[in-house]
Amino acid sequence: MDMRKGNNTSATDFTFLGLFPDMKELSFLIYIIFLSYIIALSGNTILILLICLNSQLHTAMYLLLSQLSDMDLILISTTISKMVTDFQMQRRSISEIGCGRQMLFYVAITGSESILLTLMSYNHYVAVCNPLRYSVVINSSVCLQIAAFSWVVGFLNSLIHTVYTMHFSVCGSREIHHFFCEVPAVLKLSCEDTFNYEMIQFVKGVVFILLPFGLILASYSLIFLSVFHMRSSEGRNKALATCSSHLTVVILYLGPGFFACMIPSTLYSAEEGQAISLFYNILTPIYSLRNKEVMGALKKLLGVCVGSQIKSRRL
Repeated sequence: MDMRKGNNTSATDFTFLGLFPDMKELSFLIYIIFLSYIIALSGNTILILLICLNSQLHTAMYLLLSQLSDMDLILISTTISKMVTDFQMQRRSISEIGCGRQMLFYVAITGSESILLTLMSYNHYVAVCNPLRYSVVINSSVCLQIAAFSWVVGFLNSLIHTVYTMHFSVCGSREIHHFFCEVPAVLKLSCEDTFNYEMIQFVKGVVFILLPFGLILASYSLIFLSVFHMRSSEGRNKALATCSSHLTVVILYLGPGFFACMIPSTLYSAEEGQAISLFYNILTPIYSLRNKEVMGALKKLLGVCVGSQIKSRRL
């Protein structure tokens, strides 16, 4: 199946070259991506519903986890859904406004997730190292402030970068070597000198990648020291289980983020950059459901639904 630009493509529209130049032989990979998208979409939606419906999950940790799932939903709906839809409709174009909107949400969500994951590591630090003061330090008001701070800072940062990136003049080809409007890919189309702005992007990477990594590393160093001195093996295992899922998501997020923001685009090919972006956009949202208490709540909810259906049939 060949992808076409489409009859309604405007002269100001951008064209995605996509992850795979020849989609005819690799179309099965799109269907795998689509399946992963459905799993991530449904999984995070279920997680949010479970946290809302199950009173046992109305805690600080799960409130923050629901915010992380909200961000993941917006992220995959911004990038992956566009790629899959374009493939099905045999088109590759996106308007300039659509490109700016996609960039705005992508940069906002990645920035907000970085802040939220950092603050979640502090939540885990208090839960493990100061459990008696946890309900005082991390209450519902603090959680709301953490969530609001993450969203607001992420979107303010994104608004500045999106407006500044889109103001550069585009000369010649309007073909983006990517499957969505990522800042480095769009900057390559500009005929102006973008070196100074790329340095600003590097500084932003330090603020949103290296600084959070350092704070998370400090939090988990203190957590592991505390766990190491625990006498109870049960308490030690519970503390490690509490942090393992979050730490894995941090690694899955910061790894590709470091690659995208801290390494110059001249040191890797466009295909490698796209593969890293695809890895981040798909795998991180799917991993959110790997939580013992959430899975337990899901089984309990399914058990109640099945039990009520059996009871209604008997009646």
